[in-house]
Amino acid sequence: MAGRGARSEGTWSRRALLRTGGLATAGLATAGFVAPTLAGCGGVGSGGGVELQFMYWGSSFEQKAVNAMLDQFTKTHEGVSVKPLYTPRDYDTKVNTLVASDRAPDVAYMGAAMGHRLARQGRLVNLYPYFKKYPSLTDRLPGTYFWYGKDKTFGTQTANEVMLLWYNKAVLREAGVEFPPAEAAKAWSWDDLVEAAYKLTYDQEGRHPDEPGFDPRRVRQFGISISLQYLPAWECLLRSRGHDLVDESGTRCLLDTPEAIEVVSNLQDLMYEHRVAPTPVQLGNNAPTTAVQLQTKRIAMVVDGQWILLDMAQSDVDFGIGVLPSYGDPSTTQLGGASVIFSSTEHLEEALELFMFHNDPEHVDLFEKGLWMPLERKYYTDPEAIASWIDNDVHPPEYKTAVVDYTLHHAVTAVSQRLANMDNISEVLTPALQAIETGKQPAKEVLTAVVPKVDRLLRGWHPTQDPREA
Repeated sequence: MAGRGARSEGTWSRRALLRTGGLATAGLATAGFVAPTLAGCGGVGSGGGVELQFMYWGSSFEQKAVNAMLDQFTKTHEGVSVKPLYTPRDYDTKVNTLVASDRAPDVAYMGAAMGHRLARQGRLVNLYPYFKKYPSLTDRLPGTYFWYGKDKTFGTQTANEVMLLWYNKAVLREAGVEFPPAEAAKAWSWDDLVEAAYKLTYDQEGRHPDEPGFDPRRVRQFGISISLQYLPAWECLLRSRGHDLVDESGTRCLLDTPEAIEVVSNLQDLMYEHRVAPTPVQLGNNAPTTAVQLQTKRIAMVVDGQWILLDMAQSDVDFGIGVLPSYGDPSTTQLGGASVIFSSTEHLEEALELFMFHNDPEHVDLFEKGLWMPLERKYYTDPEAIASWIDNDVHPPEYKTAVVDYTLHHAVTAVSQRLANMDNISEVLTPALQAIETGKQPAKEVLTAVVPKVDRLLRGWHPTQDPREA
């Protein structure tokens, strides 16, 4: 799916969907959605068999792939049919409506914040007791689980995603800039990134920001774009600097530390001091997708999610993927919405089978198409399993080191998935980040002021545990 600015009216981009449980939850417009007519989820199909309901979001491409998966599930599970509830807009509102009226689906996509709330209310199935029945559930990447207590998890991510550095190879070649490293051990420093961005930024007269006469109001091409408002895009830089958003106890925000101020100030400086990154005004409210920005050479390098590989592979861009710049310890953000089973299901056994089936790379082509990354560890460690989803024309040659190895060894789960009460914290943090990104105030001033407000909302980290101990 598309990245920043790729949302049509009333429709979430994947970036917005992945932050439903965290920063800047979007308010969505009403869309045509037919609620289930059954009293309760699932039920008896017209032929007398079991009918499940599967509720999900996504693009039209994802809809096609998911529906094909559901058809395949029906063909391989005699007596079971699945009704797809495709909901590309106003997802949280519609889930709340269905839950309140006791018409929740059997299996569904879900944001982190809503998932934790419904799990605590007992409305979601705790999957931990089923780990022994489904051993592959215990072998998913540790950061992909949604734990809400000891031996309690309401699900895992539907698919995995990480943040990466995307670039237009032709643009970098023309400017004489070496491609960003595709190995974590060779990651650029922050200064390396800035130096490259200067060479890749020029105005309508071809002047660079460090040359006399450069006109920042008439920039033809920017060197880099990193969203400040989108926390997953840069929280990994903070961790690379040796910090997290909050301390280990989950009760003290660390955004006013010298390290955090340095990282966020550097992001702000890309726009207002170095002038190598577009400001929100220059980017525009309806900015094109990352693929289009790179293809039109409006921007040379962009930090965005792995999911845009689907768009990139279908574009005419000669693109490359690099690891993110590092302050010392290479790091990227791992994130993804959850898949869950509602405890109100009348057909738990069949719902569990569907849960295990729906994001298995053997049944869904969204992995080899570039939208999704697998959850199971074997797809990052076993050469044959790795080849099954990346050995194709969609995934570029550097993907193994830039994404697979990078994820396995250097990915940390997004704060929005790990930190309790993140939906309320985001209401305070988002305006502060907007003030920094728009250049209204220096980063240090904004961060120092917002930390006490965040501290009052902190409720600690969500629990974690090793799934293999089941």
